[in-house]
Amino acid sequence: MRFRRLINASVLAVVAVGSLSTVAASAHDARPPKPQEQTLRSLAARHGLSFGTAVDPAAYAADPAYKTMVDSQFSTVTAENAMKWESLEPTRGTYDWAAADALIDAAVRNRQLVRGHVLSWHSQLPAWVTAGIDDGSIDGPKLRALLKRHITDVVTHFRGRIWQWDVVNEAVSDPWETPSAIHLGGNAGSFKQKFADLLGPGYIADAFRTARAADPKALLFYNDYNIEAFGDGGPGDKTQFVYDLVKRLRAEGVPVDGVGSQGHLATQYGNYDVFQVADALRRFTDLGLAVALTEVDARSLTKNADDPAVAANGADLNARDQAAAYNYHVLLQACLLNRHCLSFTVWGFTDRYSWIPNWFKNPPEGSGCLWDAAYQPKKSLRTVQGDLAAAGPPLVQTRLPQVPRR
Repeated sequence: MRFRRLINASVLAVVAVGSLSTVAASAHDARPPKPQEQTLRSLAARHGLSFGTAVDPAAYAADPAYKTMVDSQFSTVTAENAMKWESLEPTRGTYDWAAADALIDAAVRNRQLVRGHVLSWHSQLPAWVTAGIDDGSIDGPKLRALLKRHITDVVTHFRGRIWQWDVVNEAVSDPWETPSAIHLGGNAGSFKQKFADLLGPGYIADAFRTARAADPKALLFYNDYNIEAFGDGGPGDKTQFVYDLVKRLRAEGVPVDGVGSQGHLATQYGNYDVFQVADALRRFTDLGLAVALTEVDARSLTKNADDPAVAANGADLNARDQAAAYNYHVLLQACLLNRHCLSFTVWGFTDRYSWIPNWFKNPPEGSGCLWDAAYQPKKSLRTVQGDLAAAGPPLVQTRLPQVPRR
């Protein structure tokens, strides 16, 4: 009997080993795809982070590869131009909602959130607004009334369908402008300065209050570039100016929910490290605000740095490619380290449709996106995928939900 029991035990042991081998093999076969084979959407979802892109409606309609990537790779979308004033109301009093509504309809089908961009901005205004400001037929009171009506109409139309609104965009100057002290507006005598002067210093608060009245549930953001890190805190520190601005607005009860740092970087400049950007995000969120990276790209010179008529050599292009990847890494890591950083949006994902070459022509710049013009992955993409895959507790935790301010 004992011998038989030993035989039975041996048989059971063999069976058990075989079963374990089968389980191990099944578990091995069931392991998730490699990070580089997963979507940015799924990689970011581990952290509760929304990963988005700006969308060009014409490319989305005409290019099946572009559409497939928008639909599958991203969890949030931004209208690149379709929600700007010039696109929505090209003729005074007549709105064209078609392109923006189509983008939102597609987002609903794809279970994507939508960032609304933008309600108040001195650029890409309808020609009739620009002409009226230039010829004096639209004075300060008229412009304020027009802006209030515009915000009310647009936010009401999209009410309940927008996650985050860029309510006010690029309202302050840059340190290289005149005067060099940061202020509301831009260069002395510029259209940007005239726009700000006509509206007056209270227009930012009014814009947020108007947007909140039209949609109590959307998150309302101030959005700007070159605010990724603090400088010396002096009169030429743009990040400090924006910080003081939103701090004052919050103290006055203005319903500002967040600050959008655009993240347009360029490899030819000395940029930031992770902890400089993380510190800036933390200082904003310490005010009770959410933050988001809203328009990220990392462009490079495409020609010889000393002579834009001469093609860049291979070594320079390789170095620029790696520098671009580092810039993406810095912004994403800083966002991941802050639980109030809700979304990371790239301003276009493929060089095929990038805005950069059309804007930066002298000297020529480009190559700012995650995929190249042939939809091939770049080092920037692999770096982003690696960052999202490798990050985790205790320093990187799931995002905290943000409640709109009343």
